[in-house]
Amino acid sequence: MVIKGKAHRFGDDINTDYIISGRHKFKTLDMDELACHVMEDLDPRFYECLEKGDFIVAGKNFGCGSSREQAPLALKHAGIAGVLAGSFARIYFRNSINNGLPALVCDTSDIAEGDELEIDLEAGAIRDVTKGLELNSSPLPKVMLDILSEGGMVEYMKKHGRLTLKRESA
Repeated sequence: MVIKGKAHRFGDDINTDYIISGRHKFKTLDMDELACHVMEDLDPRFYECLEKGDFIVAGKNFGCGSSREQAPLALKHAGIAGVLAGSFARIYFRNSINNGLPALVCDTSDIAEGDELEIDLEAGAIRDVTKGLELNSSPLPKVMLDILSEGGMVEYMKKHGRLTLKRESA
């Protein structure tokens, strides 16, 4: 799975209320409506500048705060292809994968706003095409790649009926 898009930079400690403000997430369950408001407390024009397939690139502790599933869902519905961060809040990371939005841990310090990125999810390889840099990320486990390839846990379960964990022999 290779995905390509433009980087949108944010800093450390981006909490779920910055991703989608409480003033919106309690008004509607319509993800397309919520998508119009992603990151607006940090950048009021963010949604207007997005192109389908773009990435959020952040520092440490992305998705901290409340464990609302609306945060990764709103990003996904806004067209975000994935989030790269120095680290993630654990519950956000799981919500992201379970909702079909790739989340990769890597050193993001060399990625600038607007850089074109190419990410190979299976290899955990991140290429900053703009700068010609190769960045490494730990590859996601096969089960997470399977969940992402189906569009999230619900779609995975609809297709497979259960979570299949096969141990690889050494």
